[in-house]
Amino acid sequence: MALPVRQQAIYWGIATVVFLAVLWVLGDVIMPFLVGGAIAYFLDPVADRLERMGCSRAIATTIIFVILILVVVLAGLVIIPLLVQQTAGLIEAAPGIFQNLRNFIETQFPGIIEENSQLRETLGTALGNLGDTIQARGAELLQTVLSSAAGVVNVLVFMVVVPVVAFYMLLDWDRMIARIDELLPRDHAPTIRLLAGRIDRTLASFVRGQGTVCLILGTFYAVALMIVGLQFGLVVGLIAGVLTFIPYVGALVGGGLALGLALFQFWGEWWMIVAVAAIFQAGQVVEGNILTPKLVGSSVGLHPVWLIFALSAFGAVFGFVGLLVAVPVAAVIGVLVRYGVEQYQQGLLYRGTGGAAESPQAPDDEHG
Repeated sequence: MALPVRQQAIYWGIATVVFLAVLWVLGDVIMPFLVGGAIAYFLDPVADRLERMGCSRAIATTIIFVILILVVVLAGLVIIPLLVQQTAGLIEAAPGIFQNLRNFIETQFPGIIEENSQLRETLGTALGNLGDTIQARGAELLQTVLSSAAGVVNVLVFMVVVPVVAFYMLLDWDRMIARIDELLPRDHAPTIRLLAGRIDRTLASFVRGQGTVCLILGTFYAVALMIVGLQFGLVVGLIAGVLTFIPYVGALVGGGLALGLALFQFWGEWWMIVAVAAIFQAGQVVEGNILTPKLVGSSVGLHPVWLIFALSAFGAVFGFVGLLVAVPVAAVIGVLVRYGVEQYQQGLLYRGTGGAAESPQAPDDEHG
């Protein structure tokens, strides 16, 4: 006999509290396992495709990780040192950039800011302090990250544990899913499978799809900006690519930063500034017309505002680990809320006693 709704709510509430408590207490400890699980989830379709091509699961997993290790080694030898160098250079150049911005505003808009006015003095002080703060804090952050022995040990442990966890989770992924399915409460197994399928489609569309979009666009922006000669192009491309995970934010922040740097570097060479703007315009055209429709889909159930809220809330409460789980938790909550709305619209509370013949059409599972 099925458990009463109240008792079910108590059990699920306890499970939720335990999950949040574990996340709070063991955040730093479980972070490598969360990252490893995310990598395994991201790569599972690739392993499945290799299996369909005739490879065993072990061979498919081995092929994937050999390629992944080669990519990581290449990034470690070529890309990461250049990225660190450009980041340090951008931090060092921040005071000069903001001083140039102050001079530019005073020279180009003399009518807006009068000589010896309070606004002129305040603007100059604010821009100067901002540049000095970025330089001081940025250099302090880099020095802390690069010189801290504990930080180095944590990074080494992270780099060792994550690949091992990801490898074994990818190898046993199908068996783990089958085992979890066997342990589902029999009365609720069909409903849980339905919701799990919707959550998987949402995550697959958004995490895998949007993650691939971020990788492609970040690489395109970085390479294109470096080709046109923009200083710190690799850093700008990385920032734009990462922030593309939140729709529209990557293009706005990355494009604004790139154009700001281009204005000071290429002032007077308008074709170069136009070239930088054209790079981001081309990226947006490709993203909107090719990448997002093909890789993400038209409806993934994660509104940008809801996603930003989830990232902000979980990041503030649980730190970096919260950022890792924010998107999956947001997807789960979104699916559960939509399922609850469906049940409400099919019930008497919504339809009333005379609305049985006007039952609303349940949404298509693929859009859940």
